[in-house]
Amino acid sequence: MAKFANYPNPIAHAYPQSIYGYSGYGAEHSDTVQPIHLTIYTNITTMDQGAHTIGIAHCSSFADRLYGGAGAGGNANGKCRTAGDGVPYLTFDLGYYRAVLRHRGLLRSDPALATDAAARADIAGVVASPPEVFFQVFGRSMATLGAVQVKIGSQGEIRRNCAVVNSGH
Repeated sequence: MAKFANYPNPIAHAYPQSIYGYSGYGAEHSDTVQPIHLTIYTNITTMDQGAHTIGIAHCSSFADRLYGGAGAGGNANGKCRTAGDGVPYLTFDLGYYRAVLRHRGLLRSDPALATDAAARADIAGVVASPPEVFFQVFGRSMATLGAVQVKIGSQGEIRRNCAVVNSGH
């Protein structure tokens, strides 16, 4: 577990700490902003920091913000949404970024995206661009982040649960 200690965690860290955590691995600011989250109620990750693009966020990943923890209050206060709440959680689109710009982020790193000047400018640019541009930029960013500390052979593992190291490792 210690070998994973320095890898950025989008749930446990605010946005600036997550971004700075990736800079040591050769990722640039835009590489981390683009894939962070795309639809506000999402939690399928291809990397620890990015691509919460399709799916749902488990209430436990943001409950502290709902019920009086750090960052609590605002529009998120009071309930955990469900998959049937009308939010298009199976759509790969710009909905998440639009929500962030309206200060409707869900995870701990999300509100910081709207308040960090560089991140907000990147997001505003993404939202103003045609979706095709976003898809191209997202693909390049994921390729960059996908090359971060690649493990080969017996060095790594395919996790059964992305948040938990498999037993025996």
